[in-house]
Amino acid sequence: MRLVWQLLAVVAVAMIGSQGVAAVDGNPWLELALGLLTAVLGVLVYGWVVRRTERRPSTEVARKGAGAALSLGLLIGVALFGAVIANIAFLGHYKVDGLGSPTAAVGLVGFMAAAATTEELIFRGVLFRIIEQRTGTWIALTLTGVLFGLSHLLNPHASLWGAIAIAIEAGGMLAAAYAATRNLWVPIGLHFGWNFAAAGIFSTEVSGNGTPQGLLDATTSGPNLISGGDFGPEGSVYSVLFGLLLTIVFLWLARRRGNLVPLRRRTAHTPATALPR
Repeated sequence: MRLVWQLLAVVAVAMIGSQGVAAVDGNPWLELALGLLTAVLGVLVYGWVVRRTERRPSTEVARKGAGAALSLGLLIGVALFGAVIANIAFLGHYKVDGLGSPTAAVGLVGFMAAAATTEELIFRGVLFRIIEQRTGTWIALTLTGVLFGLSHLLNPHASLWGAIAIAIEAGGMLAAAYAATRNLWVPIGLHFGWNFAAAGIFSTEVSGNGTPQGLLDATTSGPNLISGGDFGPEGSVYSVLFGLLLTIVFLWLARRRGNLVPLRRRTAHTPATALPR
């Protein structure tokens, strides 16, 4: 039942927050404020419901070290998407025509903060963490990665390949980031950095959700395998490759720290969030 209660609590915040942000579409400052508020409320509600249903401190969202962990994830996310764009641009399929809209980018900060935070709380904080306790890291990573990819089929310009790409490059990578660090701040920062770089900096399509106007006025073209087509660069083979490489790095780090949970390991007395490093 704890999985159900935790999901209901966080999904409620995500739905209300997304509706609020959508209602002020076109006003970047209100989008920023409501988006950040949704992110903060999501973390607070998650921490509260975990403490109530599991009778333990919600250490995975502890305030101590949160700033450094968020910053690390943010830098990794921006650098990773920047590497994808650099490779697409090298082949001549991403071109910058000039400056975009810094004001619009401000609104995207709030929108992406709300989306990244609530999605990480749902998929890594609730689903991956609890499934991992019952089945082990590998099964939990696979199942939640598939679910994360399938959830993107609901987007306007979604495609089966896009969902598969998201499952591999993001679903696996973000779960591995949590397994390596045993906190949600790094995957939240990574998720936000990746999404904001895609929309707020490089102005590309994000998971088939449309092409926003960010800091750069740019266009993407070329074969779908390279550019990602209507789904955006997240459907590029470069995104899958770089995401897979980073997943391997995080899993190696998790193994080195002793954070991988074996198959069907009983964790009633040792929660996954408290595994030794």
